Amino acid sequence: MSRHDFRTVSSEDVHVGRVVALRIDEVEMPGGGTAKREIVEHMGAVAVVAVDSSDQVVLIHQYRHALGRHLWELPAGLLDHDGEEPVIGARRELAEEVGLDAARWDTLVDVAASPGFTDEVVRVYLARELSEVDREVQGEEEADLEVHRFPLAEAVRMVLAGEIVNASTSAGLLAAREVLEGRAEARPADAPFRDKPTRFAARKK
Repeated sequence: MSRHDFRTVSSEDVHVGRVVALRIDEVEMPGGGTAKREIVEHMGAVAVVAVDSSDQVVLIHQYRHALGRHLWELPAGLLDHDGEEPVIGARRELAEEVGLDAARWDTLVDVAASPGFTDEVVRVYLARELSEVDREVQGEEEADLEVHRFPLAEAVRMVLAGEIVNASTSAGLLAAREVLEGRAEARPADAPFRDKPTRFAARKK
């Protein structure tokens, strides 16, 4: 059975900001009519499960205004450097946010944040063989964040207890446990990133 081609017949920009854009697409539906879909365009992002030699994972506690509170998250950041490979962006964010570098990098998971309305996808890496580097605070939000290390098992417990709610952090920690305990294999750091967002970045060129 052939699948319907959800063709976009028109598109209207509602807002184009610094980090996201909002557009309304009119899309052909299977019954012959059309429907409007509100889409938030995003740069895409990377996050890092950094695990040390004692099987402790690095988490940050930072304020997220959309939820109005501080959240436990992985070190992460936007893919907002033109032409930068995602793993290089992840390495940069790890240094900027928590003052660490890693000699070994693998791809864990790609997380579509909420594909019903946004094209945001976060690639989560596993970083091992850690070393300390100088950390340069980049802005007010990073100046406020706290950095802590937790046993990986404790971090997974926090996910399942609802103490960690960030989607890419939850998925990354659960995937890291599977890989590190030998039940799954990670992908190479340069694995194809099929769903990496491109539309918002193209607006900035």
